[in-house]
Amino acid sequence: MDISIWEFCVLALAAALVGFSKTAVSGANTVSLAVFAAVLPARESTGVLLPILIAGDVLAVLTYRRHAHWPTLWRLFPAVGAGVLVGTVFLMWAGDDGVRTSIGAILLLMAAVTMWRRRIVARQEESSEGRPARWKAPSYGVLGGFTTMVANAGGPVMSLYLISSGFQKLGFLGTSAWFFLIVNTSKVPFSVGLGLIDRDSLLLDAALVLFVVPGAWLGRKCVDRIDQLLFERLVIGATVLGGIQLLVH
Repeated sequence: MDISIWEFCVLALAAALVGFSKTAVSGANTVSLAVFAAVLPARESTGVLLPILIAGDVLAVLTYRRHAHWPTLWRLFPAVGAGVLVGTVFLMWAGDDGVRTSIGAILLLMAAVTMWRRRIVARQEESSEGRPARWKAPSYGVLGGFTTMVANAGGPVMSLYLISSGFQKLGFLGTSAWFFLIVNTSKVPFSVGLGLIDRDSLLLDAALVLFVVPGAWLGRKCVDRIDQLLFERLVIGATVLGGIQLLVH
């Protein structure tokens, strides 16, 4: 891929942000998504970003592997699988502009729904951790599978799902880490089949993946200093920012 040194530096910073988001503020990597789509052709950018996300997922699992809530994961996977298949079909026909607009609108909608629920529902009435309402897993799962397939943007959707289900920081990060390691790895054959991952993209990944490590280290150092309310606000804020960036790009 023909990119300048300055463009490479911007991509390196975005890769570091992936590491930070995986170990501190999940959903913040929507900014990385927007950066990659701005520097590289939007369609090809998803193939370059996927291995970098997987590297971040591995680091997150190594850090928070003991805090995952597996019943929640098993509840999500069937709907996510359906969403990935729908997203694959969508990618076969949609152009770059259609992908950006669709994902941006979905992210803003999910953020609005989450904030609305938090205003009208007392915390005592929320589902306990790991026991969300029955409609949540199918609806968020399909949306998460769709958005992660077409634009690697499933993080904010799943973040909103886990927050609305009452997860605290460590449970949130552990469950999210395992979820995305499994889902992102399963996307690789689809991305290869669509031509999104090839030799050139993997060569660029080999140069960028090293920057994920310091980002993940910084995130782990910061996460203990972020209180729960600020953590949730940062996640929702990152979701809104990512959605707006995709819509106005």
